[in-house]
Amino acid sequence: MAGGLVALLDDVAVLAKAAAASIDDIGAAAGRASVKAAGVVVDDTAVTPRYVHGFTPDRELPIIRKIAIGSIRNKLLIILPVAMILSQFLPQALPYLLIAGGLFLCYEGAEKVYEALTGGHHEKEATAAEKGPEFEKAMIGGAIRTDLILSAEIMVISLASVEDEPFLTRLLVLIVVAVLITVLVYGVVALIVKMDDVGLALAKRKSTFAQRVGRGLVTAMPKLMTVLTVVGIAAMLWVGGHILLVNVGEAGFHWPADRLHDLEHWFGDLVHGGFGGVLSWTAGTVASALVGLIVGAIVVLIMHLIPRRKKADAAH
Repeated sequence: MAGGLVALLDDVAVLAKAAAASIDDIGAAAGRASVKAAGVVVDDTAVTPRYVHGFTPDRELPIIRKIAIGSIRNKLLIILPVAMILSQFLPQALPYLLIAGGLFLCYEGAEKVYEALTGGHHEKEATAAEKGPEFEKAMIGGAIRTDLILSAEIMVISLASVEDEPFLTRLLVLIVVAVLITVLVYGVVALIVKMDDVGLALAKRKSTFAQRVGRGLVTAMPKLMTVLTVVGIAAMLWVGGHILLVNVGEAGFHWPADRLHDLEHWFGDLVHGGFGGVLSWTAGTVASALVGLIVGAIVVLIMHLIPRRKKADAAH
């Protein structure tokens, strides 16, 4: 009896060690996957604040919360099942899905540029809060649709970093990445959009230093939100263009991705040391954004011509 109990305890210890090792492996793999997806995380963080721009302070956190819930649903209920099924049975289809997503991002970014150049929306800046629940719902829906593409890129990048792992490990890693990145992105976004409230609270303190910091934050936040709006649009074009270039190559047409690599390599070799890497990254980013703008402009042109054609046909 005692011998059987000792053997059972030994088996439990072995299983516990195996489980601990597996958890460590999943944690390490999730860490590697998250680092590789960090570039898109930065873009996601820059894109989101523009969706709460113009709303009253009491609606900012509820809007961010709804977008965050939509984001986690995107990752766990849509992207995760599709990515796992395709990676298991039809991995060659993933680049085509990302190409479609890249086209959408390019269109979204180019549409915002078009509106800025043509004055497409003439409403006053303060009217965002006056348009009511329907406008807020539309903004949240737009944010969640954009998040779907950015989240898909994050998840596929993460999946690519663990593609040699067993199915269950890949699944658990993607779940961990989905939760961690959603908390990180929308936690930072919430901090950014509420920073002016922090400034107001500091401005009411007795400390002169706290008052100066508070007034500085209050003054700086509208400018920061404007900058983030511009950065968010640029990020859409950059990420959308980069998704297209890379995944068109993955789909078999390697010329665009090869030219991007050559351009980055050429700029990287201009200067030795760390600054060469900065130049290489900058060149690749600008080239990707230009591709995104050009492709997006073509899609915007098509989308604007279709309604005109329908109106012309209806008039005849």
